[in-house]
Amino acid sequence: MSISNISSYIDHTLLKQNAIAEQIERLCHEAVQYGFASVCVNPYRVEQVYMLLKNTNVKVCTVIGFPLGATTTRTKCFEAVETAENGATEVDMVINVGAVKDGNWELVKKDIGEVVSAVSGRADVKVILETCLLTDDEKRRACIISKEAGAAFVKTSTGFSQSGATISDVSLMRSVVGDDMGVKASGGIGDYSTAIAMIKAGASRIGTSSGVAIAEQELVDK
Repeated sequence: MSISNISSYIDHTLLKQNAIAEQIERLCHEAVQYGFASVCVNPYRVEQVYMLLKNTNVKVCTVIGFPLGATTTRTKCFEAVETAENGATEVDMVINVGAVKDGNWELVKKDIGEVVSAVSGRADVKVILETCLLTDDEKRRACIISKEAGAAFVKTSTGFSQSGATISDVSLMRSVVGDDMGVKASGGIGDYSTAIAMIKAGASRIGTSSGVAIAEQELVDK
């Protein structure tokens, strides 16, 4: 598998709660410079990012129900709609992990489906599974339900739990959703070789705060 432009896979991410406006501005400038797929920030920063990127090809991405996924469906929908109105075209929502562990798959599907419906035509939904907390059977079921509910991507991790993306999880997720849905690997991807390994395992997007270092390493290797 040949990967010619890793920058096009990267969601350039800054989700630290103490991030300041100057850092967000730098994040956007870097995304444009390197041609990253998107800039991913907390909801409060979406409007700032939209204004900085509105004349570029870089997408505006944000997170919903983050990082626990334990807010109500109504809250997630409100958050998703508000961020879409502020310029987000991708929303990464955290699955209701507690409902997954309860085996309440009806609630899980409703939670995802209502967010998808709320921003239909305005933003694509990526469902964060938080794979480190799930069994392989739960990961498979969550992928199937995310697809049935109309999500555009399934995503491994928030980066705020016990661990992040693994090759085995990305491969499992890709095997379940097939070729017509995105798979985003995120959490702990800090170097070029790891990013490449995730893409080869089936990731179509990489969420990372190390996008510049990864892109620079690709230039060195070329």
